[in-house]
Amino acid sequence: MPIDPYIVLLLGTVGLAALLPARGTAADVASGASTAAIAFLFFLYGARLSTREALEGLRHWRLHVTVLACTFVLFPVFGLAARGLVPVLLTQPLYQGLLFLTLVPSTIQSSIAFTSIARGNVPAAICAGSFSSLIGIVVTPLLAAGLLGNSGGGFSADSLVKIVLQLLVPFLAGQLLRGWIGGFTARHKKVLGLVDRGSILLVVYTAFSEGMIRGIWHQVSPARLGGLLVVEAALLAAMLLLTWYGGKALGFGRADRIAIQFAGSKKSLASGLPMASVLFGAHASLAVLPLMLFHQMQLMVCAVIARRRAGDPERVPGAVAGSAAHMVEGQPQDRVLR
Repeated sequence: MPIDPYIVLLLGTVGLAALLPARGTAADVASGASTAAIAFLFFLYGARLSTREALEGLRHWRLHVTVLACTFVLFPVFGLAARGLVPVLLTQPLYQGLLFLTLVPSTIQSSIAFTSIARGNVPAAICAGSFSSLIGIVVTPLLAAGLLGNSGGGFSADSLVKIVLQLLVPFLAGQLLRGWIGGFTARHKKVLGLVDRGSILLVVYTAFSEGMIRGIWHQVSPARLGGLLVVEAALLAAMLLLTWYGGKALGFGRADRIAIQFAGSKKSLASGLPMASVLFGAHASLAVLPLMLFHQMQLMVCAVIARRRAGDPERVPGAVAGSAAHMVEGQPQDRVLR
């Protein structure tokens, strides 16, 4: 059962914010640096996304529509249904965080890695994760506006403007400049990966520092955290079952069903954390807690499933497996954050 080392760093950052939260001038500096880091993060996302790969992936449109439906339709439906668990298992702030979790895009790297381990359709997983991340920059804020409204910890129409300026504009700038800087980002992907993760750690520190100063964490008890874990375990189990057996009902083959299961059942911590910081402001610390817990849970469970799928009697045909291995070569499979 793998423990993502980055989760340990995230928890350490939360602990640092609890012991030494940024105050006064330091808080202003951290907030400004966090804003710049988020913009740069999405600029890098735009610079890395291959437009050619995305266009080629459109040929398998049924699979991508299925993954998008799981990510932005089925997940939010379960999130809305969880409203009935307030206040029995969840507090209202934790429920808002859980609902936000259901709105964020799917992962990229972990979907690719687990699909490859399970001998699934890796090219489809690459495109599905990319489409989800791209569409999520627009769809997630719109869904948050409709489902969370002003109850989402300060979410308002101004948040949409912030999303456009802080997330969408840098992303589009990265896409436009990809022809000039695409080679640079490919050659220095390890270093830029550290920049990715460092930026997100800064976002987490800023959000949790503000939460500590405002006393938000006094609202969460161990019993409530236990209830949240139970709800998230049920949510993950439901999505894993629906993506696997739903794919079969829709007539997809084994390799495609594997890609659908891993791309359609997970949520991106890398995309969700910056978005929560923009959308929720001072309430971001509680909003991202369900996402952080769900992220580690999905990695542990999907790692086990991927290994079991790899041992299934039915194998992917050699041509498909060879193509998958070729396309996944060079992908940062160890970066399971997204």
